[in-house]
Amino acid sequence: MGCPTFHIERHFVSTDLSRRAFLRYSGAAAFITATLSACSGGPASTGSVGAGSNKDLITAVIGYGNDQSWDPTQTASAFAMAGINHVYEGLLDTDPITREPYPALATALPSDLNATTWRFTLRDGAKWHDGQPVTADDVVFTFERILDPQANVLTGNFFKPFLKEVTKVDDKTVELVFKFAFPDAAPRLTIAKIMPKHVFSQPGAWDQAKSGKAVGSGPYKQVQHNPKSNTAFEAFDGYNGPRPATVKKMNWLTIVDASARVAKISGGSAEAQIADNIPYANVDQLKQQGLTVEGGKGMNHMFLMFNTGAKPFDDIRVRQALHYAIDKQKMIDVALKGHGTASSSFLNEGHPDYKRASVVYDYDPDKAKALLKEAGVTDLTINLMAVNVSWIVDCLPTIASSWEAIGVKTTLEPQDTAALFTKMDQGQDYQAVAAASNPNQFGMDSDLILHYNYVPGGVWMN
Repeated sequence: MGCPTFHIERHFVSTDLSRRAFLRYSGAAAFITATLSACSGGPASTGSVGAGSNKDLITAVIGYGNDQSWDPTQTASAFAMAGINHVYEGLLDTDPITREPYPALATALPSDLNATTWRFTLRDGAKWHDGQPVTADDVVFTFERILDPQANVLTGNFFKPFLKEVTKVDDKTVELVFKFAFPDAAPRLTIAKIMPKHVFSQPGAWDQAKSGKAVGSGPYKQVQHNPKSNTAFEAFDGYNGPRPATVKKMNWLTIVDASARVAKISGGSAEAQIADNIPYANVDQLKQQGLTVEGGKGMNHMFLMFNTGAKPFDDIRVRQALHYAIDKQKMIDVALKGHGTASSSFLNEGHPDYKRASVVYDYDPDKAKALLKEAGVTDLTINLMAVNVSWIVDCLPTIASSWEAIGVKTTLEPQDTAALFTKMDQGQDYQAVAAASNPNQFGMDSDLILHYNYVPGGVWMN
């Protein structure tokens, strides 16, 4: 995985959802969840929608695909993670505004954060969306998958370092046994969404989860899932937890194309009340139409990933040259209309653990040329593939012109995100990829963030 090029600000627009103090969240999934947090009640949301809004249906336009994995133990998809936060519960969950943990399936937060065994009692009357009761067996089943070295799921990297095992005490009680005291485990536990054993222990069930099947215990149940089109939810009548649904139905449209996304929210024939990932060029236009446009800084960053198994990208000097060559400020000014910051560390400057990196790839085309010469590389041609996230696509021309300026011929190949990652998972050849990553959707824990991106065998290190 390459270094982040810059961190961006994210915006959403709404027609009549009441305004909320949401600027403390970050991360694409958290962003989507927070913009829709009025659809579930709770201390940090208003618990209601604005005057004149439709209490029966919220239609939202999401700028990310819904066709990546919906397996809560495995996904990093912004769309899927936001949906999962409405459908599933953890023992603890995270408030989308404050990012603080609260009891979800568990009845209370742990009383002693320094203990090496945490005991949780499950909420009385908690049910799965198929009507079956939630039991301790479901909790043990979920954590066995998370910790299973054969399954090697994404969330395993977040728990294996400190969690030894999860055991059943009785039908309503579980114990988490730690390898050592880990006081930060409470926010970490909000990532582990409990899944029904009777559903996902069946043959082929994990493949179904990956393809979009979702059966949880949360305030909303998934009632429709059409990849590349929409995912629909309805309030679950059997939910008795702390964050009940406040609208009857939600329909989330996946529209990656920026102009089509803006059209859905604007004009007299607007079909949606909320849209996320608003193009920066359209912010003023939407405000002039009387729409509310809000934004906040986060860790969402663009990065370049090079195939270090292919020459000349196995030479660090070549990779460094390509980073030094990029005019990041031009990219921020032109593509992002000023809504971004050039990276000086893997963590953004607003993170409490931020430290400036010892090497920062500031714009220096002369140094880039010198590094290529030192590496003995001439007449380099690069095919830069990219995810089709709109703001990434907007940045590609500046990357190409920057590389062309140091003598590197560049072709651009943006494509469907899921299709691109499938090619890479299958080991198909590539030179370089531009993509977006925001581990803050898992939380603000810097240890977790680094495990997500850099753990051996992890999602970005294969």
